[in-house]
Amino acid sequence: MAQQTLSFRGVESADQVNRITSALMMLDGVESVEVGRHGAEVEGRVKRETLIRAIRELGLGIEVDG
Repeated sequence: MAQQTLSFRGVESADQVNRITSALMMLDGVESVEVGRHGAEVEGRVKRETLIRAIRELGLGIEVDG
């Protein structure tokens, strides 16, 4: 199982963290997610582009770096 790290800028609330966590956990192939204000650790078999797209589609106005 692969582990991937994403970095965020602009996450300011627990609601945003919860929404990101939920969006990532809903993706096929994701086994576990740990999300904080500055990034996420994701385990599973999912493409990095898929993770980034899921976060951007939330429309939270944050920057995501792979």
